[in-house]
Amino acid sequence: MPRILTSPTAETEEQNARMFGTPKERLDFYRKEIHYETSILANRTDAYLAAQSFLVIAFASCMANLNPEWGKSFTLVVPPFLALLGVLSSLNAWPGIRASYDIIDHWYFKQSQLLRSEPMMGLAYDESPLFSARESTHKGYKKALLFSVRTPWIFAVFWVVLGAWAVFIQVTNLGA
Repeated sequence: MPRILTSPTAETEEQNARMFGTPKERLDFYRKEIHYETSILANRTDAYLAAQSFLVIAFASCMANLNPEWGKSFTLVVPPFLALLGVLSSLNAWPGIRASYDIIDHWYFKQSQLLRSEPMMGLAYDESPLFSARESTHKGYKKALLFSVRTPWIFAVFWVVLGAWAVFIQVTNLGA
């Protein structure tokens, strides 16, 4: 059976079209993945912040202990323990938050490559009032994700300072 020879680019384009669909379908897929991962990141950040808020409340309650018999011992042990728990939860939350950030970064990269490789798609994308070129650049979405990425580190430093402060004020007031 004779075979018609085609150029490698035409064959490659045909295989890509069968495997990935149209550029519009790929863009829709990338956008859905970005949305899905952003939702996961938001849920992780929300859960992390809720846990941190409960720890802050527990820490403040423990520091306010005025029991004359065991209050000083309690405030010397429990608040630093809660601060340590806060640091550990921050370090534990970081990998999941960073993983979501990296996946979002990957899908934004794929989206921007698609828009660059398909000039007509890029023009339609940029002219649409719902989307802008700023949205598909690294600078735009990375700024939006900074809160989630920085929060565990900010809280880790917060807990180290707060734990050290709690020990310091209890040790300096033990003789009083």
